[in-house]
Amino acid sequence: MRDAHAGPGGARIRWVEIAGDEPARLCLHGAGGQAAAYFTHVMTLPPLTGRRTLMMDLLGFGLSDRPADFGHGLEDHADAVARALDGAGIEGAEVVAHSMGGAVAIALAARRPDLVSRLVLAEPVLDPVPPPAPGAFGITAFTEREFAADGMARFLERVDPLWAATLRLADPVALHRSAFGLRAGTTPAARDLLAELTIARTVLLGARSQPLTGRAELEAAGVRVVTVPDAGHNIMLDNPRAFAEHVA
Repeated sequence: MRDAHAGPGGARIRWVEIAGDEPARLCLHGAGGQAAAYFTHVMTLPPLTGRRTLMMDLLGFGLSDRPADFGHGLEDHADAVARALDGAGIEGAEVVAHSMGGAVAIALAARRPDLVSRLVLAEPVLDPVPPPAPGAFGITAFTEREFAADGMARFLERVDPLWAATLRLADPVALHRSAFGLRAGTTPAARDLLAELTIARTVLLGARSQPLTGRAELEAAGVRVVTVPDAGHNIMLDNPRAFAEHVA
C-alpha cells in the first residue's frame, strides 16, 4: 500500500499498486466503493498485466484518510486525486473509473489534462443526480447529522451485501457529502466535459442497465460507447473478462 498527501491537514490518499511499465493505469471506485476490491481481479487478468496500476481510494473511502473539513464534491475529489498523482510522480495516466469515480475522472481530465491520457468509464455518472422523491429512502434524504448518527446503519441494512461490504468502510460524513456532490454535479456538467475532451474516451454500459441517455450525441463527439453483455452496473464484477478486454 502506498500513499500521498492529498487533502487538508495533511490527509493522505492511499492506494494498492501493481508494479509495471508506464503509462500507469489509475482505477477509481464509485460511491461507497473500495478500489482494490472492485478492480484487483480484473487488472491482473492477462490482457492487462505488465502495467503500473494504482487502485486508489478517494478521501473518506476505503483505506484513505477521512478529513472532517474536506468538501467531497466531485471537483474536490478530482483535485485530491491530482495531488496524489503529483505525489506519485505520474503523468498521462490511463484512468479506469466506475460510477461516481467516472465523474471524478472526467473532472480530473478537464482540470489537469497533463495527468490523464485516456478514459475508460464504467457506467459513469454524467448528470446531476436528482433528489429522492418525497418519502423515499436515500442518502440525501438525511441531514448530515442524521446520517452520521444512525442513517448510515439504517442504509446499510437496505443495500445488497456486495455493496455493503465496501460501503461500511466509508466515513458516513464523506459518503453523505459525496452523495450531495453527485446531486450538484460538476460545472459544466460531466456529460459536457466528456464531450469536449479530445483524449480517447470509452464508456462501458452493462447490458442489464438502463440505456445511456444522449448516447448518439456522445458518440458524435468521439466517445466510444460499448454495451457489455451479462453485466449490470458493476461491470468489472459481473463480466470481468469482457471488462478487461475493453480496457486493454
